[in-house]
Amino acid sequence: MNREDAIRKIKEQKAWDVLVIGGGATGLGIALEACTRGYSTLLIEQSDFAKSTSSKSTKLVHGGVRYLAQGNVKLVREASVERGLLYKNAPHLVKNLRFIIPVYSRWSRLKYTIGLKLYDWISGSLSLGSSVFISREEVIKHLPTINQKKLRGGVLYHDGQFDDARLAVNLAQTIFDHGGVAINYMKAKSLLKENETVSGVLAAGAESGEEHNITARTVVNATGVFADSVIEMDTPGTNKRIAVSQGVHIVLDKKFLPADDAIMIPKTADGRVLFIVPWHNKLIAGTTDTPVKNITLEPVASEAEIEFILKTAGLYLVNKPTRKDVLSVFAGLRPLAALNEKSNDTKEISRSHKIIISSSGLFTMIGGKWTTYRKMGEDMVDSIEKQLGLKSTPSVTPKLSIHGYSTDAPGSDSLYFYGSDEAAIHDLIKSKNEKSISPKFDFFIAQVLWAVRKEMARTVEDVLSRRTRTLFLDAKESMRMAPAVAKIMAEEIGRDEKWIQNEIDQFYKIARNYLAD
Repeated sequence: MNREDAIRKIKEQKAWDVLVIGGGATGLGIALEACTRGYSTLLIEQSDFAKSTSSKSTKLVHGGVRYLAQGNVKLVREASVERGLLYKNAPHLVKNLRFIIPVYSRWSRLKYTIGLKLYDWISGSLSLGSSVFISREEVIKHLPTINQKKLRGGVLYHDGQFDDARLAVNLAQTIFDHGGVAINYMKAKSLLKENETVSGVLAAGAESGEEHNITARTVVNATGVFADSVIEMDTPGTNKRIAVSQGVHIVLDKKFLPADDAIMIPKTADGRVLFIVPWHNKLIAGTTDTPVKNITLEPVASEAEIEFILKTAGLYLVNKPTRKDVLSVFAGLRPLAALNEKSNDTKEISRSHKIIISSSGLFTMIGGKWTTYRKMGEDMVDSIEKQLGLKSTPSVTPKLSIHGYSTDAPGSDSLYFYGSDEAAIHDLIKSKNEKSISPKFDFFIAQVLWAVRKEMARTVEDVLSRRTRTLFLDAKESMRMAPAVAKIMAEEIGRDEKWIQNEIDQFYKIARNYLAD
């Protein structure tokens, strides 16, 4: 996964079978599906892999309990199957997590017990475990800091948890492992056309500014919340296809819930579900659902969203978290199918995905969610084969191991999320006889070098936000670490003091949006 090699291949390759625009969950899934079926495949991303929506999820691989409440059994079944496949294909990143719904009334006990039994049944053989009602005493044992007032018990069920940005990096590596190419910081400026048919993309490198005319048999728009801008390139004046919703999460110290289990709050004041989930030895609480019109790579949480999460979480915890307890806050945008003109309720929009094929032959994927990224890729390549009259090829991704695949138990090692690459990083640490450069995290110079050499990291933010997750876990500590990371990167890729200072300034600018105070 070398960026210079990728640029060389872009220059040398006369034409690609499949060109994917967008390096989030959707684009990575489509590109991996295409290259594993034998198609020459290139993916380009305007920023970094998973920079936008795909690094800012609730970190859950789940069927979607709330979609069951909406009656969308088909989506729940599809997502449950995909959750089970990902659990098998990336065991170094996906784990079985117990969730407990606190029950404070007899009706709630009946409703959630029946609902989650149905959830188990829909999952079939790929279920991660059976749901069961547990007593008040058992709930307190699992969740020692739960609000015990009027607590009657709880419904325990199983779902999946993962590291979204790390999975994105591993998917990009898997694309390279199977002969494809994926490159970050390569922006699609316009679509190329021949006889009114899309024939490629004019792209430009963000670092060099160099332009590339990239020819492709098929161009796929997998840009998530930015999908309408690519559709506009193809057909100016087209109606909007995307409705954008913002979801916010806050990160807290684990002292507020010193447990290995998560809380699922099935109905908040705004009608959504809210999760309090252990992750990387911290807690994530979220999410919100706020319709927004301003689409940006770095959305900012509003005061109201932060306060809503704090207030809701405080109803279920003995110690109520306050603003000063928030270690980090992050906001992500969801690409949903366009709203009915009479509705403005984004939480009711289905997360099912949809494929659009324009008259010029541009393929666009809208909707979807992380859990179903693989199925989205399979459906898109099936659609391409059908549209182009190609011979149908079988998908191999249901049983395809993702780069880093390892069944070793993670234990207490802080580098477990590297999977099969972990040993190489430990060797690099030993070769430098180094100690952690952060008092709060086990964070090593070797991780910075690995991110640059093996994971196409180009900026300090790439390293601290997505190759490691320190910005998401503790914004202030990540800001303290930034100068050291910038210096290490500059030495590795040959940059000067001006570059170092610019990187630090840029990172601080982004990181301030993750601070709650």
